[in-house]
Amino acid sequence: MDRQDACDDPETPFIPTFRVKPRSTKGKKLSPGTICAALAGISLLSFGFLLLKPLSHLDTQDAPSYSAVFNSQSYVQGPPTQRFRDNLRNDTKYITSWTSAGWTNDVMTYGNLIYLALITERIPIIAKFLSSHIDPSEPPFAFGEIIDVPRLSQAIGIPLLQWHEVKDSESQVLDDLGCWSVWESVEKYKEDPRPRGSPTIDRLKLDISWTRTPDWVKLTPPGIEDDHASFWSLATLGFPQARSDNLGLPNHPSPQHQVSLPPDDQLLCFDFLYFIGAQRPWEWEWDYSPAWRFVGQHMRWNVSTESLADAHARRAMNVPVDEPTPPYISVHVRHGDFGDQCRGIPLDQCFASLSVIARRVSEVQEELRIQKGIEVTQVIMTSDELDPEWWSGVRALGWTWVDYATERTEEIYGKWYPVFIDAIIQSNGAGFVGTRGSTMSNLALRRVQSWHDGPTRIVQWGRPGADDH
Repeated sequence: MDRQDACDDPETPFIPTFRVKPRSTKGKKLSPGTICAALAGISLLSFGFLLLKPLSHLDTQDAPSYSAVFNSQSYVQGPPTQRFRDNLRNDTKYITSWTSAGWTNDVMTYGNLIYLALITERIPIIAKFLSSHIDPSEPPFAFGEIIDVPRLSQAIGIPLLQWHEVKDSESQVLDDLGCWSVWESVEKYKEDPRPRGSPTIDRLKLDISWTRTPDWVKLTPPGIEDDHASFWSLATLGFPQARSDNLGLPNHPSPQHQVSLPPDDQLLCFDFLYFIGAQRPWEWEWDYSPAWRFVGQHMRWNVSTESLADAHARRAMNVPVDEPTPPYISVHVRHGDFGDQCRGIPLDQCFASLSVIARRVSEVQEELRIQKGIEVTQVIMTSDELDPEWWSGVRALGWTWVDYATERTEEIYGKWYPVFIDAIIQSNGAGFVGTRGSTMSNLALRRVQSWHDGPTRIVQWGRPGADDH
């Protein structure tokens, strides 16, 4: 398959810094003694900083420091309002979108949204995660209850808002809003492309009039049937010239009020941002991915949820209370609906066997032994496999897993938590082994590499001998 050079990627975002307006010093004079004392203090602090700061590559290259955590309330008028627009500041521009693709994919969608916020110099407004792939009856889950928002905001240098901070979650007021439909443009190869909906839109009481984005937002050439759009093409619509040049494109009146509105300038909004790339489709699978580098790797876990996952992992490994959590290798094996891709091949020949997975685990163990000098014997399996015999095979390998039924995790915490805990356990492995084609595996791989500098492997499957190497 022909590939464009990754160096052609134009994505080097401008990361704006939002500053508090300094207090005026007009009319005040500083004495020479005060100035000398201040300069001496700065010199001592600078010298101490150089002595104490670890001189690691990650510290000096990938972890810029910011003076303070942003207070999200400084970027709205005040408490949540009945109409969202009443809470937007006149001197601030925002960006939002919605999800409908399953939790892991929705995490990636919000990563794309936040990256677009960076390159358009806007504040992202993030809606709650939907439970459509868990149990539709389960309530949506707030972004900040699983992702550490203050840490993320500090790392990327911009504030982040959540919809429940802007509009009252109990509001019954239907707000009119004009948005861009990316989905209608990238799916033009289908018979009747339409804007992509999301249950979140109804939950937020938004009545949206959609305008189709121009055809040139598509990432791949016109003849290729692919749903990806380009980051920078979409970003141009957040600026006056491209926006005004494309206001004449086909528009759908809002479903309730039947009004036709142009895409909003203050609150830039798109229907669906999962299929977005800078240089090629499925970009989160590649190490250069700007959405991962500038946003995704900084989306660390909420501290309390991470502590809960650690407690589950410790019990699975039978770690005594007075001992630290040992290093372990996390494994994610996705079967379930992947069986639909086997095309008549028996599942036991299509999916990688446990012995094949164990070979990959051994490779990770060896790499940890050679590169880090640690012997990692604990292995935690996460999987959607339902066959008890398969799990008996996992046990026979000496591996373990979290028994959510025995833990009563859903009963105590809710149906979201097994998914969250699996993802956190995967991400905190000293090394990781995953499944080809799974976005959950791909994100776990990226996290282990970025957060722990851990070795990783992806197991191939789909035919007998697919992972031979």
